Amino acid sequence: MKNLEELIQRAIDNKENSYSPYSNFRVSALVLTKTGKIYEGINIENASYSATLCAERSALAAAISAGERKFDTIIITGDSEDTFPCGVCRQFMAEFFDDDTKLVIANSVSDYKIYTMDDLLPHSFSKKDLE
Repeated sequence: MKNLEELIQRAIDNKENSYSPYSNFRVSALVLTKTGKIYEGINIENASYSATLCAERSALAAAISAGERKFDTIIITGDSEDTFPCGVCRQFMAEFFDDDTKLVIANSVSDYKIYTMDDLLPHSFSKKDLE
């Protein structure tokens, strides 16, 4: 894997691109694919709040649109300590993440925790349930 601290710093720097005029709460996500490609996303707010796009889904949508389907790591960083993904993003990630995909919740390059999907969404409903 590429240097985790460098990827965390890149995600932190990317918060500057957040479009969050209503909450002023910036979130950035960076996904590393199993092929080694990197895709970034930011939260994009909308006056019609339900149209807001979270950073996690923004990054994953970019990767999926480019044909990626296998993910190694997602790094999430926000303007508060321990910014975890919302329920919608957790369900979205469950569609694409394997048991070994790492979820990094980063406050800084030296303060982060690594989780799995099962940590964040135990007993999830996924495509496995439809097989």
